[in-house]
Amino acid sequence: MPPPPEAALRADPARPWRAAAASYVGDEPPTYETEPTTLPVTDPEDLRDVVPDTVLEGARYGTLTLRAASLRGDAARYRGELRRDALLAVRFGTGDSALLLVAVASGQRAAPGAHRVARELCEWIAGAVGGNQARLTEDIHTANRGALSSGLHRLTDRAYGRLRAGATVRGLAPADHTASVRCLLLPAHPACRTRVFFGVGDGGLFRLRDGVWQDLEPDGGERDTVGGPVIGYWSGRPPGRRPSHGPDPDPDPDPDPDPGPDSDCDSASDRTPPPESEPVHGPFRFRASVARPGDTLLLCSAGLAEPLRGEAALADRLAERWDTAEAPGLAAFLADAQTGVKGYADDRTAAAVWEA
Repeated sequence: MPPPPEAALRADPARPWRAAAASYVGDEPPTYETEPTTLPVTDPEDLRDVVPDTVLEGARYGTLTLRAASLRGDAARYRGELRRDALLAVRFGTGDSALLLVAVASGQRAAPGAHRVARELCEWIAGAVGGNQARLTEDIHTANRGALSSGLHRLTDRAYGRLRAGATVRGLAPADHTASVRCLLLPAHPACRTRVFFGVGDGGLFRLRDGVWQDLEPDGGERDTVGGPVIGYWSGRPPGRRPSHGPDPDPDPDPDPDPGPDSDCDSASDRTPPPESEPVHGPFRFRASVARPGDTLLLCSAGLAEPLRGEAALADRLAERWDTAEAPGLAAFLADAQTGVKGYADDRTAAAVWEA
């Protein structure tokens, strides 16, 4: 029988000076030191290019509490490389009509300026969302998923078009001047529990409900479907993808073929035509769902999604820590997010939403 989650978390006896935040799960400690060691080399003529090792963000609106962190991976810390992940959390509007955007992007490994590409992609998408805040907020409040999906698809494709244009100007291949991006739209109105995800590329979207992780990542193979099954209900580690044609293992009672505002809806485009040129990282992904009290929604870059799917002890540890009525403080959230796992040393960015 496997040990309980609390027994799987351990400090490294060979390095007793390490803080509890640097604990790890699994049979062996991570290859690299889990705390920062080497600073990146800095160009004195371009100090705007400095990227902090770790970024923390948080907020509370209505029924939701947000915790977000982005930290340099263990390998980058050891080699003195910049953090390629970008995190942007912003609010557009005021009062109950406000709209929160959380954007997470990951630049290409070993690509020149990968950190700038990730940051610019987040900023471009945020600018477009902010410019359309009133319409997006209305569509979320009225559960107009078709308009949301098609509109967010267009603005995301425009952002990738700017990246392709930048690659051409710099003489780079598009694959070397791109990034994965995934975003959450969160209405501030306390009566609206609709949570909207959209993005392109690698990463993860998970929900912790009743102590069990659910993988909500929309599958690219279902990009023209509406109301498809929720992928992956399990305890412990999120496994590999299940076949997309199987029945929903946990269907809602009295399923409605035309999902209303209290149903989940998976779609990549809600039957809107794909853009002229698909982003290098893959198809557009979209999901709109309604949160329940007690849910914890987790959006993360591949640096956390991969060990969460690949190491059951980490999934168990985070389920134990985050299946709580109240969100942890920023320091506690960071400590959980950087729990070490051997074989996973990339940047980690996570944004979690607790539902009161």
